[in-house]
Amino acid sequence: MSDRIAKLRADGIIKRLVKEGRGPLPEYQDGAKATFHYRTMLCRPPEQVLDDSRTRGKPMELIIGKKFKLPVWETVLQTMREGEVSEFLCDLKHVVLYPMVSKSLRNIAAGRDPLEGQRHCCGIAQMHENPSLGYPDLDDLQQNPQPLIFNMEMIKVESPGSYRQEAWAMSDEEKLKAVPVIHQEGNELYKEGKVQEAAIKYYDAIACLKNLQMKEQPGSPDWLQLDQQITPLLLNYCQCKLLTAEYYEVLDHCSSILNKYEDNVKAYFKRAKAHAAVWNAAEAQADFAKVLELDPSLGPVVTRELRSLETRLREKEDEDKIRFKGIFSQ
Repeated sequence: MSDRIAKLRADGIIKRLVKEGRGPLPEYQDGAKATFHYRTMLCRPPEQVLDDSRTRGKPMELIIGKKFKLPVWETVLQTMREGEVSEFLCDLKHVVLYPMVSKSLRNIAAGRDPLEGQRHCCGIAQMHENPSLGYPDLDDLQQNPQPLIFNMEMIKVESPGSYRQEAWAMSDEEKLKAVPVIHQEGNELYKEGKVQEAAIKYYDAIACLKNLQMKEQPGSPDWLQLDQQITPLLLNYCQCKLLTAEYYEVLDHCSSILNKYEDNVKAYFKRAKAHAAVWNAAEAQADFAKVLELDPSLGPVVTRELRSLETRLREKEDEDKIRFKGIFSQ
């Protein structure tokens, strides 16, 4: 271990052991998965915390040998035992791409595409092409680079083949094979009433396909084929969001589908329900009318939805009258 620490120091990385780990040092062979918590801090006092995986409710996972965009993490993790907590002070040369990496990790935590706003090019080029990352602290770090401190807690190390990879760590071929499996898992969770868990599965499958789609020319046959696979997953995701009352997300996604596929009945129906839920009565009625136009067999379902909307509107109108009467009588 002393040789490893000496090599780290020679490469501009200073390790400070905070808590001893347990057992022997794991075999960090290519394909092994390290699961860990991290806290990123600035060096200059006071030590401002940039990111903390503990606040996001889920630890970070890194596959050894998959060329993570911040190679220094793979380097330092390979000096850690399970259960160990250590701090690593890393020279600037190791962390110059941290703002871009942090943005991707924050996007993942927020349920967005980790590659949102990025072109398919190297990190340095992206830094020049994207002067603002959308986060003031990351913009400041990008404009004023400095060494960083990483506080790492190693939770577990799993050998290759003993775990299921996260979508971001898969090869293109692995992503294509995983999508139908993840889709089915989402369906099973939905049937069991585990709506939020199902939404996560649908999102993971969408992320796999979106990542592949970014590598294709928009509008090309391969791009369109991937988009046609994304659409039913996105509609399933929207159904989950309807049930969790996240109506504006449903409106955004269904509108994006209808901008490309004007005859998608399910997208019109789900958007109509979302419009009705947020009191956009005219928009809801227009979408329900479009559903009937495209599929008259849905008449009974649409009639029921419209009656429900009319009842809710009358109740809201009565409530408003009582409320306003109380205001004007004071």
